[in-house]
Amino acid sequence: MSETTAERQNLIEVVNALLDEALVELANFLDYLRYKTAQGKELNASQQNFLLSLAGLGKSEQQDVSESDEAILRTEIDPVYGWSNRLNEHS
Repeated sequence: MSETTAERQNLIEVVNALLDEALVELANFLDYLRYKTAQGKELNASQQNFLLSLAGLGKSEQQDVSESDEAILRTEIDPVYGWSNRLNEHS
């Protein structure tokens, strides 16, 4: 018998030994666990989808931008004034 099957059998025996009043509380707790598990799966999936869409992973035609990052930054940063979003901002 596998460990999971043995654990299920143990749970069945414990549930059968409970008083009727405790079964209502157990049912409520099991409903909560089912809800919590479903919410966790949905949250993880939506977080991953959000991060992937934000990063744009898999959408770029470039294979490896890590080697060209310095060249890209060189064109974005003014050597004297630093970052700028307009050409003549510091004039």
